[in-house]
Amino acid sequence: MAQQRYFLGIDGGGTKCKARLENANGELLAEGLAGPANPVQNADLAFQSIVEAAHQAVQAANIPGLTEEKLSVCLGLAGVNVPAYRTIAENWPLPFRQVKVTTDLHVACVGAHGSPEGAIVITGTGSSSFASVNNVHTAIGGHGFPLGDKGSGAWLGWCGLSYTLEALDKLRPSTPMVSAMCRALGTDNTRKIVGEALGFTSRDYARLAPVVVNHVYKHDPIATTIMEDGKTYLEAVILRLSDLGAKRISVIGGLSSHWTGWFTPHVQQLLSPALNPPEMGAVVLARQAFKEA
Repeated sequence: MAQQRYFLGIDGGGTKCKARLENANGELLAEGLAGPANPVQNADLAFQSIVEAAHQAVQAANIPGLTEEKLSVCLGLAGVNVPAYRTIAENWPLPFRQVKVTTDLHVACVGAHGSPEGAIVITGTGSSSFASVNNVHTAIGGHGFPLGDKGSGAWLGWCGLSYTLEALDKLRPSTPMVSAMCRALGTDNTRKIVGEALGFTSRDYARLAPVVVNHVYKHDPIATTIMEDGKTYLEAVILRLSDLGAKRISVIGGLSSHWTGWFTPHVQQLLSPALNPPEMGAVVLARQAFKEA
C-alpha cells in the first residue's frame, strides 16, 4: 500500500510566516502561524519561524505518525530573490523530507490566480510585484527597504516620520498627522525620535503606517500627498505588468484595500481579485515539485 504523502506550503514575509498542510488529494489538514521569515532581515529568526509554523501545522493535524520529517515543502520567502540569501535558505538544516525554495512573489502569484500565469502586486510591510507570462518570470521592485518598497507600510511610516521631523524643525507646516505621529512615538523631541529610529527595522516603520493612512481619510494634506505619491508608483507598476502581457493582475497584502480605492478607473479595470492565499500557491508548487519523488 502506497504511503500517504503530505505537502506543506510556507508563505514567509517580513511580519509573519504562515504554513498550510495538505494531503495528496489537496485536502486542508491544518495551518500554522509564526513570526517573521525574511532571511535578509534575520536569517536565524526566519529559520525558527519556518520550523515553528510547520510544527504547529503538524501538531494541529493530529495524525498518528506524522512528523515534520515526512513533509514535502515549498518555502515561498521574501528576500530569496537575492542570490546570497537564497543560498542561505537552501542550506538550512530544516527537518523536512524535501524542500523547494522560491520567492514569496512566486507562491503568491500561483495562489492568486490558481495557475502559473498572471501577475501580482504585494503591498504589506514591504512592496514588490511579479509576473508570470508564457513561463517567463519578471520581478519589479522588491528591492527592499529603504532602497525600494515604495507603497509599502514601511515606506508610508518612513515618509510620515521624515516629514514629522522636518515639521518639528519648523521647516514644514505642521498638520494633525504630525501631532498623531508624535503621540505614536511618545515624544515630540527630535533627538529622542532620531535616537529611537536609529534602530528601526522595516517592521518598526510599518507600525507607523496607520498614522498616515488614518489621516488620509481625515483629509490631512501631507498624508494625502504621501498617499498620492505611492498611488502613482503602484499604478505605474500595474501598467507595466499589463504591458508584459499579464491577463490577470491582483493586488494583495495588508494595505491592498487602502490602495485599490485610490487607483484610476482604468487601472482598477485591469485588476482581478485574488482567488487563494499565497500559502495555497506554495502547496501547489510543493506538489508539482515532489509529486513523483
